[in-house]
This record gives sequence, C-alpha cells and structure tokens, in this order.
Amino acid sequence: MSTPKLDMSRLDAFARRMVEGKKRAIGYPVNQNVQLADFYLWFAASGLAEVAMNNVGDPRKESLFSLNTHEFENEVIDFFAPLYGFAKDETWGIVTASGTDGNNHGLYFGVKSLAAQAPGRTPILYVSEEAHYSIRKLGDLQNLEMRQIRADVRGRIDVADFERALDPWRPALVVIAVGTTFKGAIDDQEAIDAVLRRKRPVAVYRHVDAALFGGFLPFSEHADIVDRRLRHFDSIAVSGHKFFGFDEPLGLFVTTREVLARQNPFRVVYLNDAVPTLTCSRSALGPLKFWWQIHRTGIDGYRRQARGMLRHAALLEERLHAIGHPAWRNDCSNTVYFRRPGAWVMDKWGLAPGEDPRLGGPLAHDIVMRHEDLHTIDAFVRDLSHDRAGRQDRPAGSD
Repeated sequence: MSTPKLDMSRLDAFARRMVEGKKRAIGYPVNQNVQLADFYLWFAASGLAEVAMNNVGDPRKESLFSLNTHEFENEVIDFFAPLYGFAKDETWGIVTASGTDGNNHGLYFGVKSLAAQAPGRTPILYVSEEAHYSIRKLGDLQNLEMRQIRADVRGRIDVADFERALDPWRPALVVIAVGTTFKGAIDDQEAIDAVLRRKRPVAVYRHVDAALFGGFLPFSEHADIVDRRLRHFDSIAVSGHKFFGFDEPLGLFVTTREVLARQNPFRVVYLNDAVPTLTCSRSALGPLKFWWQIHRTGIDGYRRQARGMLRHAALLEERLHAIGHPAWRNDCSNTVYFRRPGAWVMDKWGLAPGEDPRLGGPLAHDIVMRHEDLHTIDAFVRDLSHDRAGRQDRPAGSD
C-alpha cells in the first residue's frame, strides 16, 4: 500500500475558503478576530510543537507527569476568579475543552455536592427551555431527572413556572442561563433566589452557564451579573472560543474548594493522588494560549473589546428598526434577533434560524462578535433592505 501524498493544493484551497468565509460569519457566537499567529510562531520556534504535553490531574497539585502547563492554567484561573466574585483562597478551577465540558463539570460537581448535603435524596435538574441544548444532553448523560421551565417571550426563565415546578423535598440543581442560545436572554437570578428562599429545598446548587456572556460581562458595566458575591452561584462555565477569540473550543470552569471537597476524589497513585476532573487527559495547549492572550490583552484591552462589541450590537438593532425590519435585543446582550429574511440572506451571512410564534414565527439572529465591524453591519443591513424590497437577486457590490 502506497503512502498517501500530501495534497497542498487542496489544503491551500481549503484555507482560502475558510479565511474568506469568516468575513460573513455572523450567525453563531464564534469570534473570528483570532490573533494567534505570533503565539504559533513562538510555539514552533521554542520546540514545544514537538513535545507531547498533557494537563492530566488536578492543576492545584504537583503532578508526577511533569510535561504539563499546570502553572499557566492556575494563573489563568486566578486571573478570572476575582472577576467572577471568587476569593483567591477559596477557588478551584480548570481550563476546559469547551463550554459544554464546563457545564458537564457543573452538573456533576453539583450532583456530588447535593448528595453530600442531602444524602439519599436524588436531585432534580431545573433549566429554562431556552438554555443551551448541552444542559439537556448532559442531564440525559448523567441520568438526571430534569424539569424544563418555560421561558418568556424575551427568552428569560419564567419564574412563576419555576416556582410551580420546584419540589422542596428534593435537592435542586438549578442551571442559570446568562445569555440564552438564540435570544441572548439572562435569567433573573434575584427572582430565582427569592423562589428558593420561599420554598426552601433541602439543598441547592446553582450553576451558571455563561458561555458567551461570561466572556464580556466582567469587563462591562454589568459585571455584577456574574459576581458570585452578589448572585450566590456555586460554579460557572465560560467559553474561550466565543468572546475571547481562540481558534478552537476551550473554556473555563470555576468553583469553590468547598464544592471540590464534596467530590469523589478517585485517588490515583501514579497521578499524585486525587483526580477530580471528569476529563482525564486534558489539553496543555489551551491554558498556554489563554495565558498568552491575557498578558497580551489585559483588563483594559478586554474592556475596550466588550464596549465596542455591545456598541455595535446596539447600532445594528437601531439600523434594523430604521429600515422597518422587526428586531429585538435583550439588555446587556450582543445578540440581535429579528424576523427571518430570505434564504439567500440566510446562506450568505451564515445566519442561524429560530422560531417563536409570539414574535411572528420564523426568526434569525446576528450575534455581534468582535469581528463584526461597521462595514460588515452596513453590508448586512443593505442586503436585508434589498431582501425586504422583494428582490431575489443580490444587490451590486453586496459581496
């Protein structure tokens, strides 16, 4: 059998297609403003591109497998912990493989924490119907009883429906959506807490899924939404490939040492005792890239990026109203959702479809990420206006 030939022309054509396609990728929460070329140049020149590293084990404990980036992973968690209201000496966390990986840890850690507080009583998972689909998948994976709570027309959890569904005799594993998938809604944490105080479940664990919004909210005037000192959540999951703009899925999971102490330690002698993570082998490159970006960008840089992104989202909403196209945007949100346009607009701009009969039926959204500049907004609104006029052909210069 002959050795396959490396087809560089095919690879080059693929690369050109991806680079060209990112210019109009506005329908999904993936920041295309990726700036890692200098990192990869250093990575190759340093020799690390030819080292197999692995972050297996607890990053807070010295690993017997020394080819890891645990020191950088810990510094990443220590950078973000106070931004989410965690005191440094109470914090435990990891750089995850994705937002879903963070949510998986949140549910699993929540179940174990609740079991320690209310032995013998199985928890119930409560989540909004508009929260990310990973919660439903993970609830099924972990064989949890789940109660989906209705959402209002803006996508926020229906607090009255949550109160009706809440069983005070069973531990409550409550997932709070800080930025729902389609409408960019934020569940009302104060109202949820008020319900929990009234009905007093035998034990409560609050996990915040802040995949996209957890990236920019700490650097905005709305930072209190993801501050556990004010919101009292037990863990939070954030994506790295959304606001922060990494070239592959990764994220953050942050919780407390108290929650960690309630986990099954799964003691593994050859890894220096306890391994609390669900994932065993873990990427060592993700934490290194995150550490690199933190030091290249800094707090002020992230603040500028968050302000610019939210400003552009508000501008897009205004522009859609100006051409008479029904559009909505939730508070603190970079997601603008609107009446679904024609198929050619959907295809050209990579828009994600949605549906809500309360808003007239078929919808689409533009998640205004950092790569969507004023030129992109102008071009998109021009296409949408052209589509509203009933034209099936594309306007001149629309590409």
